[in-house]
Amino acid sequence: MKYKDIQKLSEKDREKKLKELKMELIKSKTGTEKQGGSKTRNIRKIIARIHTFNNQNKLEVEKK
Repeated sequence: MKYKDIQKLSEKDREKKLKELKMELIKSKTGTEKQGGSKTRNIRKIIARIHTFNNQNKLEVEKK
């Protein structure tokens, strides 16, 4: 998921996607899905992008 895709999502959709990704991350770490470490790394990057976008939006709202 690219940053532009995250920008298009509503706040509720971002929270829903974040929960889905966290569950997927847990599954990949426990070994139920053995697809290597690259998938885990990509999931963590997407989670970080969503958190970054949420924090930037929060800061913009506080400045106004």
